[in-house]
Amino acid sequence: MASDTFRIGGERAVGRLGFGAMHLRPGSEQERRSCVAVARRAVELGVTLIDTAHLYGWGANEELLAEALYPYPEELLVATKVGVARGRPGQEIELCGRPEFLRGQVEEGLRRLRLERLELLQLHRVDPKVPLADQAGTLRELQDEGKIGHVGLSEVTVAQLEEARGIVEVAGVQNRYNVLDREYEAVLEACEAAGIAFLPWRPVHPAASQGAGEIAAVAAEVGATAAQVALAWLLERSPVVLPIPGTSRIAHLEENVAASGLRLSGEQYDRLDRLAAP
Repeated sequence: MASDTFRIGGERAVGRLGFGAMHLRPGSEQERRSCVAVARRAVELGVTLIDTAHLYGWGANEELLAEALYPYPEELLVATKVGVARGRPGQEIELCGRPEFLRGQVEEGLRRLRLERLELLQLHRVDPKVPLADQAGTLRELQDEGKIGHVGLSEVTVAQLEEARGIVEVAGVQNRYNVLDREYEAVLEACEAAGIAFLPWRPVHPAASQGAGEIAAVAAEVGATAAQVALAWLLERSPVVLPIPGTSRIAHLEENVAASGLRLSGEQYDRLDRLAAP
């Protein structure tokens, strides 16, 4: 049976089922209180890895997590991401990997999260207009300065991962991946071979929306929801996989966290494993 924990960069131990905070985007004061309650409940349930990003509310999500959880429990790792800017007219966002921009967002993240060091700082996307060596090199410099503990990448190819690893030690990769979407299978395999944490975003959808089929059948067999089965499959897929399902509802959060205790039989896992779309 796979371990329930993983050491980021071979050092920082976290529970393998994390929490993605992107849905905590309050509008009203009542919604803000609800989002704070969800973040606090995640920690109460034993979650030790929470993922946010500058993009989520342009820093508002980071501020909300600090409001809810600071001073942070010693075992909690809050990971954030940089490298996305507000878009020009007619463009919602744009990638920006210029060294001075990345540095600025790291400084803002430290301030908003009230931290002296970001334990896991991820490049949200590789900016194709800036050499990857410059982007990874900037994160390496920030790491050398003590502002970053571990460096991660998001939505990268195997080639990009290898190029970045030639410049800085990569401790995590966050790519889209779930039981029905295996586009980045090769990236996961590269992470597994190198002992790099693989944080699949969108780990449940669209599996949770399937009302019939193999996922629903397995869910009925184990007395769980389709979302829980999808998460259990990911946890079985590889010991380097750290799913980060997100939600803005406590009931849904509790359902997701409970998936860490769900065990699939080898036959059930194999049935789900055969579901990947061509």
